[in-house]
Amino acid sequence: MINKLLTQLVQLRQNLNQHIKKLSKTRYLQKSKTFNFSLSLTVAVIVTTLGITTDWAITGTPTLTYKTSSVSNTISSENLLVENNTATPKLTYKTSSITNTISSENLLVENNTATPKLTYKTSWIGNTIGSGNLRIQNNIEAMYVAPDGTVYTNSHWDEAGMEAAIYKDGKVIGAIGDTHGWSRGGGIAVTANSKYIYLAMTQGSRGKINEDYPSEGTNWHSVRRYDLSGKPAPFPNGRGWDKSMLITSTKSEVTGLATVESELYVSDFAANRIRVYDTDTMKELRSFTFANPGAITIDQQKNLWIIQTKNGSNPAKIVHYSQSGKQLPQQIADIVEPTAIAVNHEGKLLVAENGSRQQILIYDIKDQPVQVGSFGSKGGIYAGVSGEVRDLKLYGLTGVGTDASGNIYINSNGFNKSGTDLRKFSPSGKLLWRSLGLIFVDNADADPKTDGVDLFTKQEHYLMDYSQPAGKQWTYKGYTLNPFKYPQDARLHTSPDGTFVRRIQGKPFLFLTDMYSSFLQIYRFNPATDGQIAIPAGMFVGTNGDKKSIAGNWPPHQPEQGEWIWRDSNGNGAFEKNEYDRSKDYPYLGGWWVDSKGDVWKALRTQDGNGIRHYPLQGIDAKGNPIYSYSSMEKQTTPKIFNDLRRLEYFPQTDTMYLSGFTADHPAFGDDTGVAGSEIARFDNWSQGNRTAAWRVVIPYDSTGKREVSTAAISVAKDYVFAVTVKTAEVYVYNATTGIQVQQLKPGPEVGSESGWIDIPYGIRAFRRSNGEYLVFVEENWKGKVIMYRLAG
Repeated sequence: MINKLLTQLVQLRQNLNQHIKKLSKTRYLQKSKTFNFSLSLTVAVIVTTLGITTDWAITGTPTLTYKTSSVSNTISSENLLVENNTATPKLTYKTSSITNTISSENLLVENNTATPKLTYKTSWIGNTIGSGNLRIQNNIEAMYVAPDGTVYTNSHWDEAGMEAAIYKDGKVIGAIGDTHGWSRGGGIAVTANSKYIYLAMTQGSRGKINEDYPSEGTNWHSVRRYDLSGKPAPFPNGRGWDKSMLITSTKSEVTGLATVESELYVSDFAANRIRVYDTDTMKELRSFTFANPGAITIDQQKNLWIIQTKNGSNPAKIVHYSQSGKQLPQQIADIVEPTAIAVNHEGKLLVAENGSRQQILIYDIKDQPVQVGSFGSKGGIYAGVSGEVRDLKLYGLTGVGTDASGNIYINSNGFNKSGTDLRKFSPSGKLLWRSLGLIFVDNADADPKTDGVDLFTKQEHYLMDYSQPAGKQWTYKGYTLNPFKYPQDARLHTSPDGTFVRRIQGKPFLFLTDMYSSFLQIYRFNPATDGQIAIPAGMFVGTNGDKKSIAGNWPPHQPEQGEWIWRDSNGNGAFEKNEYDRSKDYPYLGGWWVDSKGDVWKALRTQDGNGIRHYPLQGIDAKGNPIYSYSSMEKQTTPKIFNDLRRLEYFPQTDTMYLSGFTADHPAFGDDTGVAGSEIARFDNWSQGNRTAAWRVVIPYDSTGKREVSTAAISVAKDYVFAVTVKTAEVYVYNATTGIQVQQLKPGPEVGSESGWIDIPYGIRAFRRSNGEYLVFVEENWKGKVIMYRLAG
């Protein structure tokens, strides 16, 4: 039936062509340009339509000939052209895109049947709120709790501009505005009274002195006043573009704020002074000397308790002062790292102890302070099963406060800014609500052994239940960083952001790299000794010319130049002199990869044709660390089509290599170091020396120098290759066998149909579950989450 229909359609087209040729011989019609244009267009449409019909009706296996280019966004009539009138025509086409964007409407002919679009849904992990401007901020570095339970927060930076926010009943009810852009940033202090919010912030120069910005090279460290809705509240003689800023210093930031009746107390750290201002006029009333002033709170007698921060060998303590600036005899010295203080409804002083205890310490301060209790598990997140998340296990404390009913509010930031974990407890210690914003410049990957039920980011472990609604599938299970047991953990000293989870000889490992692909960190797990903690096990770094690979004093004992591999041979998680393997190589890296066997791969951007490094796994040592060495490293040839290799993913089970980078046919415009290149190519029988591509496909890339379109990252999972663009955060899905695009994913309504830019070279990671479903994780640091696409298999 199909063959008969095909024959009839071909005959119909031939007859139509003959009639049109006869008609077109008429002189009038020959002279009519309009008619000729219309006629040509009509013929093209009919022929193209017949061509498409013919293509879909094929029962044999057609020969596919294709080219890729980026000359227009319009598919010309040449894209689908029947070259002959046989039952098995060849299909010749070109792919075109003025912005390097391939339409999601492209159709794939494979095995002579139509390949339907993949159905997908959007979800997310790592943030309690998945969309909108009022979501959980990246970090909370200071907070104040009003008597009615309203929580006011502050931080130095939030990617979406919400450095300071207002929380109530577990929800974000407002942003404290205008803290982002125009050289502005937040800070580490905040307080409020019945009329205003007072926020520590910094204003940098903008070259607009006439609009009341600082002069070049100067920063204003200020207190900015807002009304209780979060809008700036200017005052006479206020500074800044809207006259709402009180400049307190040009040397260092404000480190403490508190109000007593009509007076505002400000910790001026650089000047070693406490300054006092009128809360309405904002005029300075007086000041007094105080060394290293930090956070301030007010007791029921309206006196001040002030954290005196650690200074060299001088330990931290909490000191008592009157409003007039007289030092009172009471002080608290049995603390290690106090980061926040508050007075509760009973008049007791609460101290956030961020040392190894990771607790809120409670003091009776009627006379000489005496500790009368504590809140939270002793040891915090490291109590019991180390790293396991529990209601009363705290970590990286930055804020504490209470309301008039005695409820306790605590924020944990983790270590090295791991994210917001804001909780409210009843006076008896019952968790009432929790708001999480755990993600910033990060991506997730799935544990292959648990079929994606366990997900990991650089510091967090999530447990997934895919039967739940979007954004509700994840449970925060573990915090994998322990700065007290492993103070040399690279995550405390660097900023990793790309995550690979691998099972090597059945054991779980975590591999991390950074925005510049300058290193690859390796972590092992030992639940019997360390619970949820990822234990530092190894590290690769690249060559940095004739300098140290990593500037500064960390890690200790690193070689003075060249590159190195570190392995924790004695299992203590510390970098020691005899644990380095040294070498020197081309300094410009494209990317890293860890295959399913545990082999490490590195792409170099060299044009000498020898830019791939393969580090075969040499086993696992007695401490559980994977072994790699320069002596076993293999140098492999870069295929000639690439002149700037950026990414590689190798799959030993099928001996298949996927590479991306820039090519001679589609060269780079400038040196955009963070992108994946202009083409992806697949190579079969890689280990046998094959360097001829099975297919090549042009991916979105910058061809104008405006960086409007480019691809940030790629990821391969089973039958598909995924690529995500930088600014639009769109995911292009290609058939892994043919290289033909089959789908385009965009953030769905579940996340407000929005995403920030993709900032990292591993901003996409894909995983195929045993039921055929694909999970595609995409970095979304703008609003503090990881987007997760779920594609039906």
